[in-house]
Amino acid sequence: MYMQTIIAGIVMVGAYAVGKFLKFSTELCMFVAVIGGAIAGGAGFDTFRHIAEGSVTYLDIGLIFVFATIFMNIIKESGGTNYIVRKIIGAFHNKRILMLILLMLVILVPGALTGAGSISVLVVGGTVAAALNAMGLSKVRISALIFIVAGLSAAAPPVNIWAMMTCAGTAIPYVGFTMPLLIPVLILGLFTVLFFGRGAGNIDKEKALKEIPDPKGLSGWSVGVPFLVLIFLLGAPRIWPFDFPVLGLPLVFAICALVAWLMNFKRVNILKVSRETVAQLTPLIATTAVVGMLIQVMSFNGVKGLISMWIVTAPLAIVWILLPFIIPISEGLLTYGGAMVIGIPLIWMLNSNGINPVIVLAGLSLLWPLGDGLPPTALIGRLTVSTVGYKGSYGSFLKECVVPWIAITVVAMILVIFANKFNFLMMVG
Repeated sequence: MYMQTIIAGIVMVGAYAVGKFLKFSTELCMFVAVIGGAIAGGAGFDTFRHIAEGSVTYLDIGLIFVFATIFMNIIKESGGTNYIVRKIIGAFHNKRILMLILLMLVILVPGALTGAGSISVLVVGGTVAAALNAMGLSKVRISALIFIVAGLSAAAPPVNIWAMMTCAGTAIPYVGFTMPLLIPVLILGLFTVLFFGRGAGNIDKEKALKEIPDPKGLSGWSVGVPFLVLIFLLGAPRIWPFDFPVLGLPLVFAICALVAWLMNFKRVNILKVSRETVAQLTPLIATTAVVGMLIQVMSFNGVKGLISMWIVTAPLAIVWILLPFIIPISEGLLTYGGAMVIGIPLIWMLNSNGINPVIVLAGLSLLWPLGDGLPPTALIGRLTVSTVGYKGSYGSFLKECVVPWIAITVVAMILVIFANKFNFLMMVG
């Protein structure tokens, strides 16, 4: 039985490698691995059942992706992102540090709301890049700044897909993550923008405003009201826990998207935005579906249990040494699938050792986005380089990211290794 499980694992790895050799997308490679694992495990015609069941495992996460991104795209289509950045430039063009901090927050919001750093790049990346360019920053530095902060945005609350998927697989409620995620993200975000912004001058106001289109006729209320509704719907169940219903994030974002459209219905073609959003999200939705299939089949053929056994029985010292490398690499190979393959058994092991799983997950969530800059997927990295218009080598771009990368790794490992020292963060999370 043990040998059969090992053979099934080898078949899955081989199937994935063949897919990569044939230049399939990461999602298709994982699907090929699913088929190979099911056949090697002896599923027979039950393979179709496992595929069907696994594909809807993370349906709720897929719905969050869709409605949160529709919400952000409505804001973008109405001119809201341009409006916000133009207002920041107009008010703080001669205050460099404050300007950098506000631009950091602009990048953080879309990814924090959707759980995908790529959405931050798509929604505000070009606009923020224009502002940073007007401050005199080089394109490689702009690309590195946007990539790192966009990655942090995916780790920020309220939507952290890695933590959500791992919680779903370990029966841990997705509760208490707000401050353990928010505080490190803000600290590291500040370090990143100040590090990359060193030596930059005050923004060239005229140059920046010329590059960012003016959304004529758009009012601050049209941009602000949808976000106020979002804050209310997220905060009300905490303020009035026995009187206000918990709507769930998909419904919350659907309501906010509706409010955003009603505030800007003359400026936004909702059908066009919806079609573009679905096309934009197809790879991410495919990833959540195929990750569910992968976990379903790995549970069936025993590979998930085998990996769990190896991780659970590994000495803690070895785990600490390997984590800074394994976590980003797993993201680079499997995107969100890395959270399921590595994250779940890791949380089981650390939880069994009396280490707070929420704080551990907060630390791991800082490491996973780094993998979005690593080949073969390099999801956020390549998208950022393309959006900014950086024409240099990809290796030079990664080299520019080294210092904040190391800072993020150090903070993440402190959270993981000394997790129980940070229990107090959950009191307000």
